[in-house]
Amino acid sequence: MVDEMSPVALYIQLADLLAKQIEEGKLKPRQPLPSESTLQQEYGVARGTVRAAVRLLRERGLVVTLPARGTYVAEKAP
Repeated sequence: MVDEMSPVALYIQLADLLAKQIEEGKLKPRQPLPSESTLQQEYGVARGTVRAAVRLLRERGLVVTLPARGTYVAEKAP
């Protein structure tokens, strides 16, 4: 869960939690990321926080967003 009292921004905490799930194989390559509303409810954060976290994951190369299709876990580099 995210810690609202932490000095680390909520979106960074959420991105780190999702990155850990990707690294542990809970979210597999080519699998869609849970929807914004699902992530909002699961972690108790605002939509903007979810969007910022997904943007950070995209910048890290962990997910890819396909227009009109959604956001998916990226293929691991060989």
